[in-house]
Order: sequence, then C-alpha cells, then structure tokens
Amino acid sequence: MSTGKRRRYRLKAAVIAAVLAATLLLQPVAVPLAAANPGNELFFTILHTNDEHSAVIPHSPAADYHPELTNPAVGGFARLATAVKQIREKKEAAGEPVLLLSGGDYIGGSPYSWLVPKGFAPELTLMQLIGYDAVIIGNHEFDYGPENLARYYRAAGYPAAHDRTVVLATNTVAPPGHPLAGGLYRQTHLMQLSNGLKVGLFGLIGKDAVSVANNPSPITFTDQLAAARQAVAGLQAQGADVIVAVTHAGVEEDRELAREVPGIHVIIGGHCHTALYEPVSENGVIIAQSGSRLKYLGQLELAYAADSGTVRLRNGQNNQPYLLPVDSRLRPDPEVGAQLEKFTRELDALIQIKTGGRFSHVLDTVALSSFPVPDKPPLQETPLGNFVTDAMRIITSQKTGRRVDIAVQANGSIRGGITPGTLAHSRGVITFYDLAELVGLGVGPDGNAGYPIVSVYLTGEEVRRVLEVAVLLQQMMGDTYFLQFSGLRYDFDPRNAVLFTVPVIKQPIPSALLPGSFGAVTQAEVYTGAGRQGKGNEGFVTLRRGDQKLYHLVTDSYILSFLPMVGKMLPMLNLELKDAQGNVIPGDRLDELIVRVGGDELKVWQTVVEYAASQPANADGIPVIDSYYGDTAGRINSVRSFPLVMLPVLTLLFILILLALLLRGFRRSRRQVRMTW
Repeated sequence: MSTGKRRRYRLKAAVIAAVLAATLLLQPVAVPLAAANPGNELFFTILHTNDEHSAVIPHSPAADYHPELTNPAVGGFARLATAVKQIREKKEAAGEPVLLLSGGDYIGGSPYSWLVPKGFAPELTLMQLIGYDAVIIGNHEFDYGPENLARYYRAAGYPAAHDRTVVLATNTVAPPGHPLAGGLYRQTHLMQLSNGLKVGLFGLIGKDAVSVANNPSPITFTDQLAAARQAVAGLQAQGADVIVAVTHAGVEEDRELAREVPGIHVIIGGHCHTALYEPVSENGVIIAQSGSRLKYLGQLELAYAADSGTVRLRNGQNNQPYLLPVDSRLRPDPEVGAQLEKFTRELDALIQIKTGGRFSHVLDTVALSSFPVPDKPPLQETPLGNFVTDAMRIITSQKTGRRVDIAVQANGSIRGGITPGTLAHSRGVITFYDLAELVGLGVGPDGNAGYPIVSVYLTGEEVRRVLEVAVLLQQMMGDTYFLQFSGLRYDFDPRNAVLFTVPVIKQPIPSALLPGSFGAVTQAEVYTGAGRQGKGNEGFVTLRRGDQKLYHLVTDSYILSFLPMVGKMLPMLNLELKDAQGNVIPGDRLDELIVRVGGDELKVWQTVVEYAASQPANADGIPVIDSYYGDTAGRINSVRSFPLVMLPVLTLLFILILLALLLRGFRRSRRQVRMTW
C-alpha cells in the first residue's frame, strides 16, 4: 500500500472512530447514584414549619385579616399553600425536588383545635391538601388524650393517608391493642426524590416536650438518642443518601442530638418556638426551625455531594432567606380556603352552643380596646396575667354564687397577649378568636375542649406555701411555670428562694425549710374587697404565717394536677386540697373539685371571654377593656431583703467567735491559776 493510500485509510478510520465514540456518549448509561459523576452535586429544597398550633387562619390579630387588602395579620394555611405552590413550581422548572416537613404541635392553640374532640382533623386535613410530605408527633398532639389523637388520625384518613403525608414518631410507643398502635404512625420513612436522591426521615419527641405533655399515658417514650441511632442505622441499611431528623425537642436538645448521633445531615426542629433566621451548625449538622404559628415558612436550599456524602446550604449563594414571611403578600389558595370554610362552619356551630348563642362566629367582636394587653415581660406580673386571673376569680364567683378569694394561672397556659385590630375595618376590635386562642388549651373530663376551672380551699399558711412554690418555680423552671395571681399581692426576694443545692442529687434546699419567718416571701396580703382588686391599700389584709383560716382558690385542672407533686418533692411545702368545710379531698377524687354550671364544666376560656364581654360598654353598647389593664398593678413585687444565703456564713462566724471567746477565757483562767501557785 502506498504512503498516500495509508494516510487516507488512517484518516477514514479516525473519522469512523470519532463518530462511534460520539454515538456511544449519547446513549443513556445506568450507573449507581453514588458512583455517577463523582464530585457533582444533587440539589434539593426542604420547606418546613413547626408549632403551627391550629393557627389555620391569619392572626395576631385575626381582627386585622382581610383577604383582599394589605394587612398585618400573619400566617394562615391558605396563604401557606400559595407560598408552597409558588416555590414548588419554580423548583420543578429547574428540575429540583422539594420536601415539606412539620416539626409537630400542629394541634392545640386556636379554637379550631376544639374540633378535635368532636371527631374532626382540621389541621392535618389541610396539611395533606397543601402537600406536606411528613409530620411528627409533638407534646400538644396529646392535648386531648391519646385516644382522641387516634380518632384524629383516623379522621384524617390514616393509615392509608401515609401515602400522602406520613406521620413519624420514632421514639413513641403505643402499647399493643391501643387505638394509636394501629399503624397510625411510622418510625422511619425513605423517599426517593425525582433526581434519584434517597432521603431518610425519622421523627423524635424530646425530653422537655415529654415532660410537659398533657397526660399521654399509656403512651410511653423511649430514649431519644438510642432511638435516633437505631433509626439512622436502619435508614442507612435501606440505602439512604441523606438523613433528616424531624424533631420536637428544642434547639439545645437538637444540638445534643447532632453531637451524639452520627449520620444525621439535617435536623428540622420545633417545640421552643425559635425563629432561626440562620440555621445552627453543630458537628456539621444543619439545624433549622421556623418559629411558630406559621409566621414563617422555612426554606433550606441544599446540595448533596455524592463523593463525600455531605450536605451543604445554598441559600447564601442564591441570595435566598431561610425564613419566608407568610403574610398578606400571599393571596389565599382557593382550594385550601374552601376546605377551611367547611371547618369554620363546624366551629361556629360549636361556639354558638358553648356561649349560649351570645357568639355565633369565630371572628365575632367581643370587646374593644385602645391599647394592647401584653403577656410580657417574662418572669414578671403582666397585664394579661392580671386580666386572665381576674376573669377566673370574678366570673367563677358570679357563676357559682360563692366568693372566690384567689385565682392562679401559669404563664405556660397563657399563649400570647391581646392585640386589638389596627386597620380601618378593625380599629380596636378584639375578636372571639383573638381571646380564645390565648387560653383555649386542654380538655376536661367532659371531653370538651378547654381546661376546666377547679375550686379548692387552702389555709392561709398553705397559701403562703403556694407563694413560696411560685418563687421556687420561677427560679428553677423558668417563665412557663411563672404563676400569675388575682386576689392577693406579695413581695419576695428571689435570692432567698433556694439556700443551696445538694450536689450529686441536685436537690434544692428552699429557704422555707428554715424555722420562724424565713423564706423568699417577705410580705403577703389578701384582697377582701369586691370585684377587681385595686392598686392602693384599701381592702387588703396581711396573710400571716400559721394562718388557719380557709381561703377559696381557683385554678385550672392542669395546674391542679401538679400541686400534689410539690409535697412529694418538698414535704415542707405540702398542700392539702380541701372542700369548703375543710375536709381533705383524696387524690383519686380531684374531679369533684371541677366547677360545673348547669351540669357543664366551666372552662378557663369561657371565664375570659365573659369577663371581656362584661367590661363597661361604650355609646354603641360594645364592651371596652378598662384602662386598668394597660399596665401591671403591683401584685408581684421583687424586693431586696437580708440574703438568707448568708445565714450559714454568719452562723459559722458566730460559732468561731464564740469558740475564740471561750478559748480566750480558758487561757486567762489558766494564767490566774499559775499566778496563784
């Protein structure tokens, strides 16, 4: 073959080889995800909410909401649906899958949750419609008891509804035969996204959340960290590329989870209502939380690197905030709005029954106010604390015909402050929704929503013990356990609540242990006048130590359940709950203490709504909140007194001085003896 022919042959061969190579490159090749394009990333987005608390309509205040006008009301499921739909459409166009998750406590808060004991599931039904991929069980899911929770999930279509929105509860254990054990929740869930990424999900309820759950028995909860390790191992065995823990535990417990359990990439949190405007990073784990009551929709734009198995945030490079406001810029989704209207009609019918026809719509005006009635600052007497406890004391007195001396309520049961309407159509308006959502938690033995009022009698000495307990609680357990009062006022020195804490067993030794008049409370007075207590000195009498007179006290059934525990933990502060004749009521008969009017339980929310509706009316006949509640009234006063922690020091110093004097006297007597000799 000539040299020219060889060159032409080589050229043809090269052209044929190039064409074959190009053809092969255009053919699809099946390659495992982790091995495909090593170093490349797969993008995905997690949208998240937590602690929705039945805030299915815009609120804060609900009076301001208008479907067509710009307004300051926040949240609402119909608005949320619009935000989610917009993001999904945008991401779908970019070929990026989107997950929507909830960190729990979707039940409990607004009057819409009152439909739960009636066999409805408004929150989760709407969340399915919006397209949540997974939700978990938080402490407020147990507000109406585990049996009602099982009915709730069945009303929402479970267990079949797991195909739409899976319910996760990895460390929740329902005993065999319990209604909640019938496949109504799952421990883990594996999803394969449209880009091939496998995401493993599990859900935890944390230690603090378990401690404040309302009587979840016989449901129990396993150790969170052990359950997480088992879930991670199981999901990894199923081939999960990314593992997401959805928790109802609070940021600090989430940090612990990230440190102690390897294999987790992202934690979507809840419980502490923290709006994390930027995620927390702990041990390489991304921790996010979106606040509460749908004020924000959380958005994590993420990238998974197959070669390293790591997940990173993309929000910064995309100039995308982590929290998106759910506000009036979002028009309500019509499909979700139509379903919501069905639940509203059910709720309105219930409100009409429970108020004797006085109110027939959840947004009816109850009263007007030219000022807010706040529940802040924490760990202090608040205007709303005074309003709520006054309502409990005064309305219960009116309903029963028996004078109530004292009312007690905890900050943890007061879910916000009163914010009157601010717009032209709502100026000064306080709606039924805006009041009832503040004090509408819980359920009574009657199966109806709302903690009932309970009535007990305590001696004056025991009332002083209650005040010592109140100081201890705020010092040791924070604002949730801070007690607000009506019918008395007291001064206390917070430094004197605890003398010291015994190491190892961490047992606090309260100052009330000391004999005599020692304790954190330096002065206590009971109001003996009629109606709301004044800010001056008229009508107050000193509540002395050792006082054996009986005083009539009301609180709610949730707080009552904790009172017997005080005596078990601190016997020196033991309380014996009594009837009007002074007879002690045994622990198994506490239901007898519930206040009933016409055979029906009197609920805390009913006293608050009726008290607001009984305020002096304006020229149009509409009640107006008295200016008394624009500020505090000197009921709970922190003062400075002798620091009791100095007592042991002074006692030791006294003993040392006494010993020194005795030794000096002994030496002097010895010298005198020697001189005599």
